[in-house]
Amino acid sequence: MAVLVAIGTVSSQFIWFPAGIAKAYPVQHAINVLAAVLFGPLPAVTVAFLIGVLRNLLGVGTIFAFPGGMVGALLAGWLYRRKRLIRFAAAGEMIGTGILGSLLSVPMARIFFGETKAVLAFVPGFLVSSTAGAIIGVIIVRYLQKLPLNGGRS
Repeated sequence: MAVLVAIGTVSSQFIWFPAGIAKAYPVQHAINVLAAVLFGPLPAVTVAFLIGVLRNLLGVGTIFAFPGGMVGALLAGWLYRRKRLIRFAAAGEMIGTGILGSLLSVPMARIFFGETKAVLAFVPGFLVSSTAGAIIGVIIVRYLQKLPLNGGRS
């Protein structure tokens, strides 16, 4: 979990792109899928939370890292635990972050910044970011599943 937190924190300084009114951090979403598959829903939420805290402390994140990252990680972990299919973890990340997390960001923008952004202003950016990251996460998980568990020895 600590390695995923470190990767998510460091990568946010280098790997991002503008997506609407938000910044897209696809590595965060890939990590949510990985943590969901490897550890389950609550540890995945913990990883997302810690990355959000560190990104905010380092000045490379916003308050929106919390609803997007944490809700996506929770839903990804929950769906993966129920279905045991990677695509469900990816779908949970995309729905949890892209839709639910973006909707939770609207009242947060009003509370913390006094802004009354339209709901649709958050959804496209969150969806682009979470979809790109979920695809990356699926690719990484599938690669890891092909690795031998015994160190390559037969």
